[in-house]
Amino acid sequence: MGCNQNYCLLSGAIIGAVLAIFGGALIPVGNYLIEKTIKKETVIENGTIAYENWVVPGSPVYRQFWIFDVQNPTEVMKNGSKPILKQKGPYTYRMRYLPKQNITQHNDSTVSFFQPNIAFFQPDLSVGPENDTVTVINLAVVAAPALYQSGLIQTMLDIWVKSSGSQFLQNRTVREILWGYDDPFLKKIPFPVETKVGVFLPYNGTFDGLYRIYNGKNDTSKTAIIHSYKDKSTLPYWKKYCDMVNGTDGASFPPFVQKNEILHFFSSDICRSIYGYFDSEQYVKYIPLYRFIVPPDAFASPLVNPDNICFCTDKVMSKNCTLAGALDISSCKQGKPVVITLPHFLYASKELTEGVEGMHPNLQEHMTFLDVEPLTGFTLQFAKRLQINLLVKPSSRITALKQIKVPFVFPILWLNETAVIGDKKAEFFRSKVTNKIKLLKLVEAMAIIVGSVMFLGFLASFLICRAQKVK
Repeated sequence: MGCNQNYCLLSGAIIGAVLAIFGGALIPVGNYLIEKTIKKETVIENGTIAYENWVVPGSPVYRQFWIFDVQNPTEVMKNGSKPILKQKGPYTYRMRYLPKQNITQHNDSTVSFFQPNIAFFQPDLSVGPENDTVTVINLAVVAAPALYQSGLIQTMLDIWVKSSGSQFLQNRTVREILWGYDDPFLKKIPFPVETKVGVFLPYNGTFDGLYRIYNGKNDTSKTAIIHSYKDKSTLPYWKKYCDMVNGTDGASFPPFVQKNEILHFFSSDICRSIYGYFDSEQYVKYIPLYRFIVPPDAFASPLVNPDNICFCTDKVMSKNCTLAGALDISSCKQGKPVVITLPHFLYASKELTEGVEGMHPNLQEHMTFLDVEPLTGFTLQFAKRLQINLLVKPSSRITALKQIKVPFVFPILWLNETAVIGDKKAEFFRSKVTNKIKLLKLVEAMAIIVGSVMFLGFLASFLICRAQKVK
């Protein structure tokens, strides 16, 4: 009887050891299976999860606009007083819900496509209708001296500005400011010019691209990385290395993202590539994510971040490249004096904020971030925030600008483009990825724990019984 008992105890210890060893062995095997599955499903080709979410974004994308309404227009135009601004919004639009077009798979493991531009107004998510009126800077009048620098031409422009009744500031609807209107000053010019102006003119019915990206079929470390934009791997707007088109479009990244990585992504809105650093771990709809934020370094003065020196093009605005927080993209906008900043001049030098009143930067409301699922590289939540401004300069020949004393950056609006994975997509993602990985890890842990406990328990009992027998 004693021999049978010892045999049973020893058998239990052996079974426990085998179970623990099985659990340990399951870790590399499980990791291999996960890696193999992820590599297969993140390739951007028909039939994969990545492709399905790539053709049409798996999360509804919205763009909110806050327009800066001038509170003291009379004082500004008559006395050159500092504009007092108050943001009005949000005015919300659904974006990027049309599938990519002209999708072409190439033999070099790249895929090319056009991204349709579409914006559909969402009144239930907006503070008011699109025909709300705001007092804003006159886009055409302010841009005119930057586009036509000849003194003689500016004198003629002044005649047409006066005859049209245009001034430094104007009243326009939200729809007109965003998507365009016929400008009365430009209509007075007797030679052919484009008379429509608007911050995002043209937009609806146009396309962003041509993009060409790596599909990851032969090398998953290149998945979604941009090969070229408009058939070029560099941009003509910047000097040296700043002209490189780096990273992805931000919608996804190569799989197996690490916290110590720097994620690069390209934005055609700001005509440059930018980057994000790991900030924190997040949970969105029970899916663990890594949050990457665009750091202050990306907008720092070249004195702080020397790598930014080749983004400095306007020495007047930047005071010989010593100011932070503003990006002159006029070369990208056909010479129009457009300046990009973060909302409310977040991270900007104090000198940039001195031209206006009403700026209240807030890190949580105004920073840009991407929440990336680390195994697949999919961006499941993001917020892209930026502010569009015009650089205003004095002009002795254009009457509407004579009250301007010194050059300054005038905010027009700021936008918040956001997306978060929908409930159905989140459930699908959890069932296909998150839950399977959790189950595998649970099986591994339970096998190791139960096996170890069995082994130690039965072995201890065996030794105790054997010691008692000896006594």
